[in-house]
Amino acid sequence: MSNKLQIRRSFLLLAFLAAAFVGLAARLVDLQVVRHDELSAKAEENTEREFWQAPRRGDILDVNGNILATSVAVKTVCADPSLIGNQQLLVARAIAPLLNLNANELAQKLVPRIVRLPDGDFVTNGLHYVRLAKNIPEETWQQVVAAMAGLKLGVDEKKLPRADRDFFRNLRLHSVFAESDQMRIYPNGSLASQVVGFPGTEEYKIDGHLITQIIGRDGVELTMQKALSGVAGWRVTEVDRAHHELVALRDEDVRARDGLNVVLTIDSAIQHIVETALAEAVKKHEPKSITGIVIRPSTGEILAMASLPNYDPNQPNTITPATRDRVITDVMEPGSTFKIVVVSGALNNGVVRLTDQFDCEHGHFLFAGRVLHDAEPHGILTTKEIITKSSNIGAAKIGIKLGAQNLYDYAWNYGFGQRTGIPLPGEARGFLYPVKDWSKDSIAQIPMGHGVAVTRLQMVYAMAAIANGGWLMHPMLVKRLQDRDGNPVQCYAPERVRQVVSAATDHLMVEALKTVPTKEGTAPAAAMKDYVVAGKTGTAEKAEHGVYVHGKYMASFIGFFPADHPQLCISVVMDEPKDGYYGGPVCGPVFRDIAERCASYLNIPPDPKLMTNAPALVVENTARKL
Repeated sequence: MSNKLQIRRSFLLLAFLAAAFVGLAARLVDLQVVRHDELSAKAEENTEREFWQAPRRGDILDVNGNILATSVAVKTVCADPSLIGNQQLLVARAIAPLLNLNANELAQKLVPRIVRLPDGDFVTNGLHYVRLAKNIPEETWQQVVAAMAGLKLGVDEKKLPRADRDFFRNLRLHSVFAESDQMRIYPNGSLASQVVGFPGTEEYKIDGHLITQIIGRDGVELTMQKALSGVAGWRVTEVDRAHHELVALRDEDVRARDGLNVVLTIDSAIQHIVETALAEAVKKHEPKSITGIVIRPSTGEILAMASLPNYDPNQPNTITPATRDRVITDVMEPGSTFKIVVVSGALNNGVVRLTDQFDCEHGHFLFAGRVLHDAEPHGILTTKEIITKSSNIGAAKIGIKLGAQNLYDYAWNYGFGQRTGIPLPGEARGFLYPVKDWSKDSIAQIPMGHGVAVTRLQMVYAMAAIANGGWLMHPMLVKRLQDRDGNPVQCYAPERVRQVVSAATDHLMVEALKTVPTKEGTAPAAAMKDYVVAGKTGTAEKAEHGVYVHGKYMASFIGFFPADHPQLCISVVMDEPKDGYYGGPVCGPVFRDIAERCASYLNIPPDPKLMTNAPALVVENTARKL
């Protein structure tokens, strides 16, 4: 009986062990075979981490290598709440003053949150990662490290259990950490701000971490985003329980490729000259806005381009719609500066000569049911004198002689009605309607700068074409791209668009434009002491809601010097100047101020024609003193 009982017990034990081994085997098959992919992925999620490495954003430099925009290394301070336990307030009080944060609000950030998902599940939010502060200088971060290392817990840690000592060690060394980041700064503040532009940021979540990337929002920062931003790097590695990298177990390590530096044609010194002159004009004339442009006619290089009011990209609160780059975004009726189009076209087609005479009707000319006016009454004027005196009636009669289609074609060839292609966002096209959409009086209105809308950039490049032998140039703003060591990666060369008028016609136009900054012309205030200037004034009544508004004017002067060998072409435009509105007396002095200071800075040789008279004057003055 006893043997049977023992045998029975043995069989039961054997059956139990067999069942246990079968269950264990089934469990192993389930874990290792059936759920292998699922569990393997979860294991990787728990131990494998991908770290994103941000590339350094490239600098924006002027033509001489002066920094207009750059990136500086900063820290983003983060925390691992799982390592803080219940010591949130202690940590917050230690580091909040250094980060310019409220200690109580910071302590709340350090508490893990239980969040209920839409499907009803609960997850812990911010268990291992929470961002505390951005754009923290390295010096401040080192102070945070020192503050954390010096935390006083109010207990004798030597008497604590090992687990508690490890907790406090991780609290001091690992609970608060920093990620490398960068901040965009503009050393010259508002200088050339509308050309350089300003940045924004975009955030990406990678492995639970918020990654910030600088994105251009305007100006060169936006249009050259791809070159400036570089290529991100990454590394895939294993982490320990405290989520710190195990360097020996790195699987991938691809370094980031820094962004390229963008070298502009802008010269900071000339940009400063222009902005200073514009600011002085604002104090004197109080216009709603004022713009200034300086270009090299022979290459199309933009040496300076400014619009006031402007903004400081270091201070985003100064950026408003009023600080837009009006040089390219706003359109206006050009007024009499547009007369260069009709006169040069008529000379080029041979329908007029500089000596041809036109009856300017003593200031009143009835055409197509409308009366055209001149600022001052004129009788018989030659083509050249029509430019000198800026006669609207004379220009209208030349336009009628040239013909509608020819006038349109020349305006188009000078670049009106189309974007110049400058590498800046927001450029307007302007308005140049096809001949079929013209009214009966358009042929007389357009030659005097009415019924057409242009940008300031289009207008200055049309004048620069006359300064360049009749060749229209493509605007050149970017000189080259280079790496951080200054090695060129891509260079840009001047680009001709088309020859609008012949060299012979161009010479005639220059001779006519030389008479404008004289006592007989409309802009004697634009004349320079040591250089012969050629240019044209413009005064246009502003239109609002399709109706011209009396008392609101756009005043302008565009000129180049030395007239026979042009080095610079300069445009000055004021919107609603308070005391006077004619382009010559209002904008002419600003042009002269900019031109003289640029000539001195660039060491442009004085005009030989003016220098030949200098010795005689010196002798004469000396003789008088004797």
